[in-house]
Amino acid sequence: IAMSSSRKNHLGASSSEPLPVIIVGNGPSGICLSYLLSGYTPYVKPDAVHPHPLLQRKLTEARGVSILDQDLDYLSEGLEGRCQSPVALLFDALLRPDTDFGGNMESVLTWKHQAEHALPHLVLGRNLPGGAWHSIEGSMVTLSQGEWMGLPDLEVKDWLQKKRRGLRNSRATAGDIAHYYRDYVVKKGLGHNFVSSAVVTAVEWRTPDPSPLFQVSGFLTRDQGRQPFSLWARNVVLATGTFDSPARLGVPGEALPFVHHELSALEAATRVGAVTPASDPVLIIGAGLSAADAVLFARHYNLPVIHAFRRAVDDPDLVFNQLPKMLYPEYHKVHQMMREQSILSPSPYEGYRSLPRHRLLLFKEDRQAVFQDLEGVEKVFGVSLVLVLIGSHPDLSFLPGAGADFAVDPDQPLSAKRNPFDVDPFTYQSTRQEGLYAVGPLAGDNFVRFVQGGALAVASSLLRKETRKPP
Repeated sequence: IAMSSSRKNHLGASSSEPLPVIIVGNGPSGICLSYLLSGYTPYVKPDAVHPHPLLQRKLTEARGVSILDQDLDYLSEGLEGRCQSPVALLFDALLRPDTDFGGNMESVLTWKHQAEHALPHLVLGRNLPGGAWHSIEGSMVTLSQGEWMGLPDLEVKDWLQKKRRGLRNSRATAGDIAHYYRDYVVKKGLGHNFVSSAVVTAVEWRTPDPSPLFQVSGFLTRDQGRQPFSLWARNVVLATGTFDSPARLGVPGEALPFVHHELSALEAATRVGAVTPASDPVLIIGAGLSAADAVLFARHYNLPVIHAFRRAVDDPDLVFNQLPKMLYPEYHKVHQMMREQSILSPSPYEGYRSLPRHRLLLFKEDRQAVFQDLEGVEKVFGVSLVLVLIGSHPDLSFLPGAGADFAVDPDQPLSAKRNPFDVDPFTYQSTRQEGLYAVGPLAGDNFVRFVQGGALAVASSLLRKETRKPP
């Protein structure tokens, strides 16, 4: 993406004046934060009545005061919903007041562009704006309803109608959403803040008085090769998501060439005819949505499938047991197959066999997978290709100690679901390092619908901090 000349100076490493903020990652969290730091300011509409009586009362106490300038802790107190973060629940309640009750009431917010409130910043991303959404198979239907993927003040359904495409089953494809995020940056005039093809290799800091100074280094991938950059900033926001490195089983043979950790490997093998309906089964390991997507893909092409996972089918932590059936019929179909077809019964689903509560021991070079069941019995299956889809870890190799010191439990690996970045719930600033923030999955907010609250918390904190600075 072309940068304005002032931004070119920043990346040319010649400019020594630190930026107020650098955001690492240009997915939905980074885009939403850039919007809020570009002078777009949320106010409650004068005539709006929120269906939540306590929240409505609090909103009337500070009429005419922007949400960014209000006490987020006070406003979010007493809200409940499908998320642990109070500010995420607050922003979601303001944007989509009754969505969890099946309603589609308009947002109670109105947005004013106040250029004097803008804070200069840069958003660095490896991909185009939209982040990992550009690497997901484009025709995949998204997990969340279309309107839950939207960013402030541009509804997905309105955008899709302009593109002359209705929302099927109120859910959009991943390709739609990737395009929507890219378009959002253009439509909201945020493009000059974004630098694509930027790979960050180090974030370091020193702590002079009165506040820390961060150095962000890396390179731009250009046609003529790598162009290094080094930038200084007073604050750094990590918004890199968690799709960087797939989780591994850690068993012998996992590095063999027929064992893969991305759905795209199955797509590629199908395209070139390396796996066909006549092949040995495709082995899919995992019980999350990525594994379900792989099962659906394989079924679509009539490929035989063995589907293995460690949990029991009725385990309440299994994601299928948390999704409403009406919205996700295809995932419930996979769950039904997992339940009805364990290895002992004759298959009601031709070409699909599930292995609940099985642990993989090793892969052999002759394309055999060895499992152990709950009774300790070993079972061997011949397979054509293996997909290990058991989640992914963020790649924070650019931080000192790869970011381990910043997790809630520093002795365990950083994980979006089990051990996220330890942040203050109302500012999303690291509890261990002033000036370092984390949003989105790194901070434990995994759905696009809820990452925007983190952006609101960070923007509110940064605007207060930076406007207090002497000129």
